[in-house]
Amino acid sequence: MANSCLQLSGFLVSCFGWLGIVIATSTNDWVTMCKYGLNTCKKMDELEAKGPWATCVISTGLYHCVSLTQILDLPAYIQTTRALMITSSILGLPAVGMILMSMPCISLGNEPQSSKNKRTILGGVLILIVALCGMVSTVWFPIGAHHEHGLMSFGFSLYTGWVGTIFCLLGGCILTCCSSDSSSSHSYQDNNRFYYSKQGGGNPPAAPSANHAKSAHV
Repeated sequence: MANSCLQLSGFLVSCFGWLGIVIATSTNDWVTMCKYGLNTCKKMDELEAKGPWATCVISTGLYHCVSLTQILDLPAYIQTTRALMITSSILGLPAVGMILMSMPCISLGNEPQSSKNKRTILGGVLILIVALCGMVSTVWFPIGAHHEHGLMSFGFSLYTGWVGTIFCLLGGCILTCCSSDSSSSHSYQDNNRFYYSKQGGGNPPAAPSANHAKSAHV
């Protein structure tokens, strides 16, 4: 029962983390850049919100975005962030599917519990890879933007990516650890059961002694 609760908790936490990373990937409010004060930048229309896909100009009555379509001219941190965030968003889908199909309430024929544990561990490892990709992207992007322009503050998308990364890291650790402990305990019980059955059933029945046969004949 405790193992099932841990598996369900890890699945829910991983789902929320993956959704956070998908939201961060599809939005552009990662960092806010400005070389002057906030009010001065708004008056001069130099307050910018930048993400992996576009740069948006924020002013009092204007919100205009320009897509970053020139892939070869983009800095390395933007291209790396795009690649890692797309990879994490794609890997999250089979990971969530594997974890969902290994839940105790779902049965695929006469599948043994060891196969479910292996599938859960594989899904947890994929979730950890998703967390690693999100961590590198959400840390490298603001550092690169700060070196390229004047970084003023972090945006909503970056906070969402951080929260999603933490949730995926926590969910992946829960799934991997609880499934590995469960599989090791099941294998230990199976080995003990095989040992005792061998001990009990391997010995041939003792032959009756000759003295007992003679006394019975007399």
